[in-house]
Amino acid sequence: MSTAVPPVQLSAEGRIVERHWQEMLFKRRLYTWAGVIGLAVALGASLWFANETNAGKFFDRLPHFFDFIGDLMPRDGWEVWRAMFDLPSPYADGSLKYDYPDGRYYLTESFYIPEYVYKMVVTINIALMATLIGFAFGFILCFLAASNLVTRRWLRFFVRRFMELLRAFPEIVIAGFFLAILSLGPIPAIIAVAIHTIGALGKMFFEVVENADMRPEEGLRASGGNWVERVWFGIVPQVMPNFLSYSLLRFEINVRASTIIGAVGGGGIGETLRLSISRGHEAKTLAIILLLFVTIVAVDQLSASLRKRIVGNQAFEFGRGG
Repeated sequence: MSTAVPPVQLSAEGRIVERHWQEMLFKRRLYTWAGVIGLAVALGASLWFANETNAGKFFDRLPHFFDFIGDLMPRDGWEVWRAMFDLPSPYADGSLKYDYPDGRYYLTESFYIPEYVYKMVVTINIALMATLIGFAFGFILCFLAASNLVTRRWLRFFVRRFMELLRAFPEIVIAGFFLAILSLGPIPAIIAVAIHTIGALGKMFFEVVENADMRPEEGLRASGGNWVERVWFGIVPQVMPNFLSYSLLRFEINVRASTIIGAVGGGGIGETLRLSISRGHEAKTLAIILLLFVTIVAVDQLSASLRKRIVGNQAFEFGRGG
């Protein structure tokens, strides 16, 4: 019994549609291959450029890419925990490699905080202070940049360009500038992160303000309220939950930024990590990386939980379907 399917005879309109479909299919395949070839050429050119600008060492060093990870493995896994919690090491030989008590921060004569925990607290404090300063100034500037609250275009233009200037440069560039002026330490790091935070939060804040319901503000205007009263009682109650949510998100970002700035002299855990890597102290390096990971996950989870409480679970259900 034959199972061959007889060919379908298309009408004239059907053949036109079929020809158009084949043309579109050909173009799609042509563009796909052109994109793949273009990407391969760009990747090859980038690798060649990296090799040339690195004195021809890029390809020579590429096979040793994972050597650094292998060098990080301590001979005793428990050494990582001893480094993190400042416990005595059986390998102590008088060198800094196994000297954990050296960085203790004593609160009393007998009670102390282990070095890396203390450095992590410093980093979190840098991020927290920078976020609070950024929130305060971003809060003030956002209302002056909102088109539904300020009718003077020159004022909005100036405030918006000012906030663009504040966030135009990465935190580490700003930190380099202030480290040169104020010397090493957490203060230049706080200033650098705060400056970028003002620009970033200010932009997000004024976009929230421009989407606020203006009917409360119009009611206050009709009853004779001045500009400050209309903003404070008509706009702020609407936008504050979103302001707090954005600020918590920014705090997460600032913890990471503070760590990076610490590596260039801004204090905190970043500086300790850089010194540990450069000295080849594998157990200390892994202890700091583990502490960083746990801290960032904890900050992320705490921030997400607080944001859910502030703006409600429905804000996190968008796009999940169901």
